[in-house]
Amino acid sequence: MYPETFEGFQVDSAETWTTFHKREFKPKPFGDYDVDVKIHACGVCGSDVHTITGGWGPKNFPLCVGHEIVGEAIKVGPKVTLIKEGQRVGVGAQIYSCLDCKQCNNDNETYCRHQIDTYGGYWPNTDIVLQGGYSSHIRAHEHWVFPIPEALETTTVAPMLCAGLTAFSPLVRNGAGPGKKVGIVGMGGIGHFGILFAKALGAETWAISRSHAKEADALKLGADGFIATDDKDWNEPYRMTFDLIVNTASGSEGFDLGKYLSLLDVHAKWVSVGLPEGEGQEVKSHMFMENGCLIGASHLGSRKEMLRMLQLAADKGIKPWVETIPISEKGIAEAVTRLKKNDVRYRFSLTEFNKVFPS
Repeated sequence: MYPETFEGFQVDSAETWTTFHKREFKPKPFGDYDVDVKIHACGVCGSDVHTITGGWGPKNFPLCVGHEIVGEAIKVGPKVTLIKEGQRVGVGAQIYSCLDCKQCNNDNETYCRHQIDTYGGYWPNTDIVLQGGYSSHIRAHEHWVFPIPEALETTTVAPMLCAGLTAFSPLVRNGAGPGKKVGIVGMGGIGHFGILFAKALGAETWAISRSHAKEADALKLGADGFIATDDKDWNEPYRMTFDLIVNTASGSEGFDLGKYLSLLDVHAKWVSVGLPEGEGQEVKSHMFMENGCLIGASHLGSRKEMLRMLQLAADKGIKPWVETIPISEKGIAEAVTRLKKNDVRYRFSLTEFNKVFPS
């Protein structure tokens, strides 16, 4: 019997963010272009923690989070052409856009005014709050369901569906490649993907972190150099030498933005992908007048970029650093608690879904 409802682990409030309850929930209505995925693994993303703790503001509880999903396509709508039943597929942090506006038609569907995140929002014209991947199944439009290359392992590819793409898109959109010097600020889950992908694209890649604590890790990941911002006058030897810096930092306290921007060459770009809680950095014109650098941001990535990233990872044998934890109330609580403390190198994947959600 095909399930009319799905099951997942929900949090009831920001005050009880480490307490998960296994419950049934109703998915959005099944559409002609939809794919249902039976989940086998799900990454644990910083977004999940910011959401359930209330760090990004009030949310629609009870809520099942998770948007780095890998599983099997078990049902496809009558108009689906991109996915076949039985395929191993991934779903990331977005499940809908209009696919008809200027942005969508230019492979910028993640910037569509009508885009819908994988979890937390209401499905249009219903009272259904969308639930994420700490669950038995996910239902999504085929455009946001991605075939996974055979060479990639389920548990290590899962975090690529959000963290990997978040790092990859600004790299490829801003010319990371041979002859370019790229800096990756922050040695966390997204940052470690930034190093892996910048190197895979052929760029000279430098890790930029507060202390030297993760220098050995950065070099193992393939970084060509390392800068610790706790060092005295740390920016001086590197002023105006970088072609691109991707900022993945999840915090902004004590962040001297002017010194970071001084690293950039003339009209080079600073692109932020992290979403720190709180007010963030103060930006003043004099910070970027000296080199005319450009400040921007990036949100997820397009379907084309996702497919290109997954193929690059398969072709280059990219191995993200992923720790697995069997899914359960206790397992998820451990994962989100440790992630909140930055006690992970560098991503978690929840596994053993079949034991908790048997067919």
